Amino acid sequence: MPVNSAIEILPDEEHLAEAAADRFIGIVESTLRYRQVADVALAGGSTPRAMNVLLASSPRRGAIPWNRVRFFFGDERTVPPDDPESNYRMTRETLFEPLGIPAGNIFRMHGEDDPQAAAAAYAQVLVRELGTRPRFDLLYLGMGPDGHTASIFPGTYAGIDDTKLVVANWVEKFNTWRITLTPHVINDATHVVITTGGSSKADAVHAVLDGPAEPDTYPVQLVAPTDGELHWFIDEAAGAKLVRRPGVAARSSSA
Repeated sequence: MPVNSAIEILPDEEHLAEAAADRFIGIVESTLRYRQVADVALAGGSTPRAMNVLLASSPRRGAIPWNRVRFFFGDERTVPPDDPESNYRMTRETLFEPLGIPAGNIFRMHGEDDPQAAAAAYAQVLVRELGTRPRFDLLYLGMGPDGHTASIFPGTYAGIDDTKLVVANWVEKFNTWRITLTPHVINDATHVVITTGGSSKADAVHAVLDGPAEPDTYPVQLVAPTDGELHWFIDEAAGAKLVRRPGVAARSSSA
């Protein structure tokens, strides 16, 4: 585990989504005290969907000035933006449209384009909007039962050019390309949040957090912010096999 990191265990997936949403509000609020805009990279999946719904609902929707938040993505499937599998579509339906986010504040990966071209184009977007060292104020990730994060899957890291910002990554298990930020962009973020819930994640959580460093087997172990903070939110089911130790916080169901 990186030095500047924390693990928090929540009772269930409902509390997991609430914790992720409250972290979003807290980081964006603090960022907007000294910056005009906050730059956030989002993830796909069930917890991000639930988090988005909470952010778009009262009382959280009134907590921050949404027109001062710019949204990017950590990865995307190679599908059109209206495809049910699209991370962008899920986020548009659960967050952008309910909150009326201006189109100019949304930067999606073009999964419908040639994967290599889409990755190169998104890298250009990051440089244009964030500079030659793109640094997100807040970046959300998930973790799959196999230990993957963003679209970096087991056995694929060796083929990723980590000198690039964004790559097209071939995922053999799905017989498809994915577009993903590279680890060095992820690790340049000021705040990284990893959310994972459900019993199907328990073995991976134990291996990732209690076991040796095997990043090609468990790519989420690549996440180690250079000079930022890493915060894990895990529910009880996902953390069932985790060896509890000092520094691991557990939040009760009354929290």
